[in-house]
Amino acid sequence: MENEKPLETSQTPRLNEPAPSFKANTTHGPKSLEDYRGKWLVLFSHPADFTPVCTTEFIGFAKHYAEFQKLDCELLGLSIDSNSAHIAWIRNIKEKFGVEIPFPIIEDLSMDVAHTYGMIHPGAGDTSTVRSAFFIDPDGLLRAMIYYPMTNGRSIPEFLRLIEALQATDQHACATPEGWKPGDPVLVPPPATADGADKRVEEGYECTDWYFCTKPLKKD
Repeated sequence: MENEKPLETSQTPRLNEPAPSFKANTTHGPKSLEDYRGKWLVLFSHPADFTPVCTTEFIGFAKHYAEFQKLDCELLGLSIDSNSAHIAWIRNIKEKFGVEIPFPIIEDLSMDVAHTYGMIHPGAGDTSTVRSAFFIDPDGLLRAMIYYPMTNGRSIPEFLRLIEALQATDQHACATPEGWKPGDPVLVPPPATADGADKRVEEGYECTDWYFCTKPLKKD
């Protein structure tokens, strides 16, 4: 229609650039991105409180929270719900499922954080956030993003695996293959020159070909 207001669209943050800053009220009081400087952070959204799939995810995050902390990683949830709704929901999870939610949840009634991080997808819903997750490193850089539809829950062990893979990449200047887990060999970056390719097979790596070589990681 001629006078119809255009639908507001969300921005899309980009990998390896500073994560968008935010300040928001949460179930643990005011929080900002700067509060997490020096740690890894998984900022994740869910469509709504008091919904079955989201409840299973929050239980999963809570049960694995100690593992995230061992990786020096914090969790921060978000949905377009009020703080009162968040508090009532986490109390319900504790009462009905016996699980305490140890991490904060952002109230984003204004949808400011949701739009800044591209959590609103009009094709999935005009006001609910899809299941997005943003992996932010200790320097505040956005290192990975994962989006799931509203109908399907996420795998929390995969989030842990990805954090460990990103940390291994940073520490050892390598890449990780499909399904990599700590203890597995990592991939050596391929040589950039023909001379480097000739020498690669003599550098002590396990090579299938000049571009595909692996190495074990030294134990800390």
